[in-house]
Amino acid sequence: MRYAETSDLILRYGEQELLRLTDLTGSGVVDSAWCNVALDDASALIDGYLAGRYPLPLLHVPTALVPICCDIARHRLYGEQAPEQIAKRNEAALAFLKSVGKGELALGLAVDGETLESQNLAQLQSDGRVFGRDKGGFI
Repeated sequence: MRYAETSDLILRYGEQELLRLTDLTGSGVVDSAWCNVALDDASALIDGYLAGRYPLPLLHVPTALVPICCDIARHRLYGEQAPEQIAKRNEAALAFLKSVGKGELALGLAVDGETLESQNLAQLQSDGRVFGRDKGGFI
């Protein structure tokens, strides 16, 4: 299972950057094959961190994993030439995955891989009306 697609990379980092990283032939088109290799590598790495906590493949891709996968894939596309900012984002993504692997952070998934329903629902409580026809007006 891949946690992000080429379109996610383009959305987050822009087509121009991906052209520079993947268009080795000068065709003027983002090479999806290069992106897919990086995304597959990133997804396999993510699976390594999740394997001890969740059954794989996951039934649903948690939204938190999409930017994590993109940051790791982007770093892989840069290779040894990755700027400091991109290397830091990669390190942050790996730190996030380590925390998930240790159980310090959760992805909102049950042990069977199903999405959990949140129990943190907003509740409203009122003390009743202050103004109304039967209580008199403001004036």
